[in-house]
Amino acid sequence: MTVQLNHTIVPARDKKTSAAFLTEVLGLAAPVPFGHFLTVRLDNDVTLDFMDSPGEIRSQHLAFLVGEAEFDEIFGRIRERQIPFWADPLAQRPGEINLRDGGRGVYFPDPDGHFLEIITRPYGSRGG
Repeated sequence: MTVQLNHTIVPARDKKTSAAFLTEVLGLAAPVPFGHFLTVRLDNDVTLDFMDSPGEIRSQHLAFLVGEAEFDEIFGRIRERQIPFWADPLAQRPGEINLRDGGRGVYFPDPDGHFLEIITRPYGSRGG
């Protein structure tokens, strides 16, 4: 067996709101309850397990590799919802996308301040 990521826990002030935000923006199937989690299944069978978390939420970064058509659809939903977005992880290039490695990428926040990213090519895939 190879080593693969199976799931990760994503803390949220309201797991329903955060899981729904992610599935709606990315165009994924609705979240599914599992114990005290709401799970979001990605196309590679990894699940993001949203959990209500009292107190301060520490921001996580979650990056999603998507196809060109999916990027257009997702980016369209980001703009339609007027979600702020940046071309860089330090949020110094607002309202832009990046074109690294011959692909496209953009960063945006979820309701809990997690920094989400969609990219069409893995960084470093073109040697620079």
